[in-house]
Amino acid sequence: MEDILIIGGGPAGYTAALYCARANLKTTLIEKMAPGGQMGTTDQIDNYPGFPEGINGFDLALQMQKGAERFGTQTIFADVKELDLQGSIKKAITSNGVVEAKAVILATGADPRELGLANERSLRGKGVSYCATCDGMFYRNKTVAIVGGGDTAAADAVYLAKIAKKVYLIHRRDTLRASKSYLKPLESAENVEFVWNSEVKEILAEQKVSSIRIFNRVDETESELAVDGLFVAVGNIPNTDLFKGQIELDKSGYSTADETTKTNIDGVYAIGDLRAKPLRQIVTAASDGAVAAYCAEEYVAQLDK
Repeated sequence: MEDILIIGGGPAGYTAALYCARANLKTTLIEKMAPGGQMGTTDQIDNYPGFPEGINGFDLALQMQKGAERFGTQTIFADVKELDLQGSIKKAITSNGVVEAKAVILATGADPRELGLANERSLRGKGVSYCATCDGMFYRNKTVAIVGGGDTAAADAVYLAKIAKKVYLIHRRDTLRASKSYLKPLESAENVEFVWNSEVKEILAEQKVSSIRIFNRVDETESELAVDGLFVAVGNIPNTDLFKGQIELDKSGYSTADETTKTNIDGVYAIGDLRAKPLRQIVTAASDGAVAAYCAEEYVAQLDK
């Protein structure tokens, strides 16, 4: 019987594990593959405090794992098949057996929605990015393209226009779905060019992205744009299928847990990218982990009275 069971070994999960273990709670973390989540696939991280020269994402993930395990966290690498979050004892049925706990912290994250192009994944970190605020500084005075038409794509374009020499905003329709508040700064930015009614069909690269081939849906022509980077902003997919029907989710599949990280089930907390929130970064995920650990510690203490 664990005091705390954490599902997911990204920055949110391992921060929660660190705080729980330091509070002398018996803590187990289950991770499906390798520590880090999306962070672990990032080559260079420059916006996490304490690393003035930046740090490789997987290296940071290993340091977070070691920090939590130093205080007694047990890491289990397994696939969680089923979760039973009801009742005072929570259960996780995994590929390595059943784990029971008094409280559960969900940290399964979210995955960026991809364009589905042949070499898209292999070029991630080599010119293909899914986070402008994470990677934008690598493209100072360079040319970039953004794919999308919602608030994220528009916000990315506004942000990158302050950094890059040229920004192409590619959208498959002829108007943005983004909030009107983004339109004025986009239209006034001299280095932003809209590419309407278009889709990216191919990413051209050798070691890094060099250009993209786009298809115009109206006149059915193809053209090529020389770019140094491609930012994909067509949404994220929260990894919440495992507990759908148990905790409350919004229409996009994100947990509705607020800043307390408490879900609609006592003793169950949702943290990191799976939670509906305005900003998804390593530092906000870590913050969620600390808050959830604090709340879970209080919950377990009440159970043990």
